[in-house]
Formats: sequence, structure tokens, C-alpha cells
Amino acid sequence: MGFLLYKGYLIDLDGTMYRGKERIHGAKEFIDNLQVKDIPYLFITNNSTATQAEVAQKLTQMGIHATEKHIVTSARATANYVTNQQKHAKVYMMAEEGLRQALCQSGIEITEDDADYVVIGMDRQISYEKLAVASMQIQKGATFISTNKDAAIPTERGLLPGNGSLTSVVSICTGVAPIFIGKPESFIMKEALDIIGLDPGEVMMVGDNYETDIMAGIAANIDTLMVLTGFSTREDVEHVKHQPTYIMRNLTEWMKKSQTRV
Repeated sequence: MGFLLYKGYLIDLDGTMYRGKERIHGAKEFIDNLQVKDIPYLFITNNSTATQAEVAQKLTQMGIHATEKHIVTSARATANYVTNQQKHAKVYMMAEEGLRQALCQSGIEITEDDADYVVIGMDRQISYEKLAVASMQIQKGATFISTNKDAAIPTERGLLPGNGSLTSVVSICTGVAPIFIGKPESFIMKEALDIIGLDPGEVMMVGDNYETDIMAGIAANIDTLMVLTGFSTREDVEHVKHQPTYIMRNLTEWMKKSQTRV
């Protein structure tokens, strides 16, 4: 397989394009190659903290070409899920500005009480009181949603607690399992395929996390490329039942090997 045998690419961000504020080697060149070959691509991120515009700006500042239209966030997918389930929904939100904007732009009311839904996204200002309110609203009957189940996120400091870790506190407290929206769930992948306008067999899913990125692709019948630049290691997937289609040290290695096969 090579670049030209895939009509589109779905690409993870954290651990694939960058670690925190550091661009990963080969990321810019990989996107440049897609642009030169006029191959469409979307960035799919489980991170709900930033808006699509902010994510695009971060990539642009790193020299990676991106616009808002290239970005699919778990925040946007979550807002779409809620509005599809219930019109004029009321949501208690434990998250940051990216999710807040996505919910508000969808006409969803943010509330502190009598919530129809509790939605948890990554929150770096988490507090005991936020966890308590979320738990109480769920016990009163609110539907429990989490943007993603990432246990940890790769940063320039190392692996730090992810939204899945925060979500688990509320889940353990209430005894209620959340509805997850982000990778590896089907909700965000269906949205990405609808946007890019291609069938599963025509695209490649690229990411560093086997449990989220690669399993998302496998579940959606999409070929997968796992790069060893972030969360998962080669040893992590040595004995898993469903193997990635390809495993490469980085995107530079993928470009070299794939171009020789075109």
C-alpha cells in the first residue's frame, strides 16, 4: 500500500502530530505530502478542551497545514449526539471551553441543576465539587456521557491523566457506565466519514494509541497505521487479537516505505 492507494486519511493529533507543544518528527512532511498529492485528510481528536479553530491554529503555528474544516473534535461530536437525542436539552458540563462552545453553538442549555445529561470532557481545573455535582445529577436521572475514554494523554512532560481517568471517578461513585462518544466509538468515526465523503475501505486511520485510534479504525473496517510516537508500544500490541494493518516507528518511516510501493 502507498499514499495513492488510499483516497483519504483520518489522523490523530496527540501523540501523532504533536506531544503537548512539541511537533513530532515527520508530522509536517506527512501532511505536506498529502497536500501535494491532493489527498483529503481530517484530524480526529478526542481532546475536547479546544475549539476547532484553536486546534487548527495550534497546528498552523507548528507549520502543519490545517483549517477548521480539517478538525473533528469529540466536543463537536458530543454536541451533535446530544441534539440528535433530544431537542432543547439541558446539560451539566464538567469540561473546558471547547466543549462549552460546541454545546452552546448547538443550542444546548448549560445548567447546574435539573440536567437531562451530564457531559464530562477533559477538565484541567477539576474539583471535588464538580465531581460531586456531576454524580448527584446522574443519581437524579441525568444521562451520563463522556467525550472519550483516554486513560492518559501524551505530553512533553510525559503521560498525564486523561478524560477517561476523570470519568472513572464519577462512574465508580454512581455505578453508572457512561456513553462514550470519541474514539474508539462509532459516533465520531461515522461523523468523520460523512465529512470526508469516502467509504471505510478508501481511507486510512493513523494514530499512536491502540485502544482508541487503532481500535476505532478496526471497528469501522478501516485500515490502520499505528505510529510508535506516543502512547502505545510495539510490545503492547504483540499479542492482541486484532492487529494494526501497519506499525511504523514514525510517519517518516511510513512515507519512505509507502512511496517505494506506489
